[in-house]
Amino acid sequence: MAFGSFDKDSAAPMAEINTTPLVDVMLVLLVVFIVTAPLLTNAVHVNLPRAAATAHTERPDTIRLVVDAQGTYHWNDQPVGADQLTERFAAAVGTNPEITLALSADKDARYDAVAQAVAKAQQAGVSRIGFVTEAPSR
Repeated sequence: MAFGSFDKDSAAPMAEINTTPLVDVMLVLLVVFIVTAPLLTNAVHVNLPRAAATAHTERPDTIRLVVDAQGTYHWNDQPVGADQLTERFAAAVGTNPEITLALSADKDARYDAVAQAVAKAQQAGVSRIGFVTEAPSR
C-alpha cells in the first residue's frame, strides 16, 4: 500500500489525516454502548430465603469483659482493676490456649480503656477476640 497525495503528478505524501475509519469505529462503539447500557443498570431480582438466627450461646471457654462508661472493667460480671487484667488473661490462656474474649464496651467508654484491654489480651496470648454489640431496635 503506497502513500501518496490526491494529485497524480505529485510524489509528495498526503499530509491530511483520514478520519473516516476513526468515525466508523466511534459510531460502532456508540451503538454497542447504547445497546448494553440498559442491561448493566437492571439488577437480577432474587427472592432470598428468610431465616431467624438462633442466639449465640456462650461456651465455657469464653471470657466476658465489659468496659463501662467510667472505664471500669468487669470480668464475667465481677469488677476487676486494670492492673489485674494481665495476670487474669495469662491465667486464662494457661488454662485454655484457645480461649475467646467477648469484649463489650459502653458507647461512651473511652477508646483508651478498650484499647488497653485488647492490648493486654493480645500480650497474654489471646488470639480470638470478639466485639459484642446489640442489634438495632426496629
